[in-house]
Amino acid sequence: MYKNQQIAKNIYYAGVNDRQKTKFENLHPLPYGVSYNSYLIVDEKIALVETVDACFGDEFIDKIQSQIANRPIDYLIVNHMEPDHSGSIRQLRLHYPDVTIVGNAKTLSMIEGYYGMTNNVLEVKDGDTLSLGTHELQFHLTPMVHWPETMMTYDTTEKVLFSGDAFGCFGALNGAVLDTEMNLSPYWDEMIRYYANIVGKYGSPVQKALEKLSGIRIDTICSTHGPVWTKHIPEVVSIYDKLSRYEHLDEGVVIVYGSMYGNTERMAEATAQGLAQAGVKNIIVHNASKSDPSVILRDIFKYNGLIIGSPTYSNELYPEIDSLLKKIEIRGIKNRTFGYFGSFTWAGAAVKRLTAFAEQMKWETAPIVPEEKQGLKPEAYNKCIELGEKIASMLKKA
Repeated sequence: MYKNQQIAKNIYYAGVNDRQKTKFENLHPLPYGVSYNSYLIVDEKIALVETVDACFGDEFIDKIQSQIANRPIDYLIVNHMEPDHSGSIRQLRLHYPDVTIVGNAKTLSMIEGYYGMTNNVLEVKDGDTLSLGTHELQFHLTPMVHWPETMMTYDTTEKVLFSGDAFGCFGALNGAVLDTEMNLSPYWDEMIRYYANIVGKYGSPVQKALEKLSGIRIDTICSTHGPVWTKHIPEVVSIYDKLSRYEHLDEGVVIVYGSMYGNTERMAEATAQGLAQAGVKNIIVHNASKSDPSVILRDIFKYNGLIIGSPTYSNELYPEIDSLLKKIEIRGIKNRTFGYFGSFTWAGAAVKRLTAFAEQMKWETAPIVPEEKQGLKPEAYNKCIELGEKIASMLKKA
């Protein structure tokens, strides 16, 4: 029934699209959906790389059978055990009871823990190979990109890297699979958002993985989410390299604020005015109560300047701002130019909390800290403009 797209010689796409789920991991919105990518290598022996979310098991099996008819699957390669990729293992075993599951020691332990399977498995170590006939697969362990069991599988014959979640992005695939056959404009920001929220904590392991792969010729990258990369591999690798070094992708400043009655919002607007007057072109302003945290984090990873404003709320930070700071801390974001401001009605705590955050992050921080009691007045307004101008000046010198 299905006609699966050929990725390279004897390699076929067998993934599915999810346009129903509203949030990835019940956290991150999916306005464009998401794909779960799986691949068939059809040789003297047949290998399947990854499965898909359990909700799409029937469609997945149909796609496999459309490609290989009554032939058995000899190997299932499991690069990553997250259930959106491993969820159909049980269903696959019902149709192909003799399939050998291939994974490293941590993978096989998780397969037992998730699905109770211990039989007919093959443990591989870093650098091990597996011959399918013409195609020879080589396994590269890449722990903590972004789970401890993650690995990548490299087809040495066709120079195809099956990269797990690395180099992936949000967004369903709208007919085409290869990057050369689609409009990529929606996917670039979704790649940054995916990295910032899913992989962002693990910059050092990503750097180790990139170093490990640096000597390998790669003609095609088959990730578990998003397009198959061919022509645009240099751009994709560059994005991951910069993000994992916590380097910005573009010049600009993100302003994030919380506001109950509009006074802190006015401070944010004045700060943005100061940035613009000083020549900053990319100014992204987020109301923390309205913008999704995944989008805010994407922009913080993308740009080199960050300004955060918060009112005092129950002698603490505004809850959405407090939550955002924890997300930033968890990801260990480095190399940002930072400014902050605060407001209060009877007891000021926001600026004190933001000062402690700035010290913890060890970012270059502006010495101008506007703080207002109750309604915004000319002195604090002008100080917010000065803050914007100062951040702009600091970015120019960086």
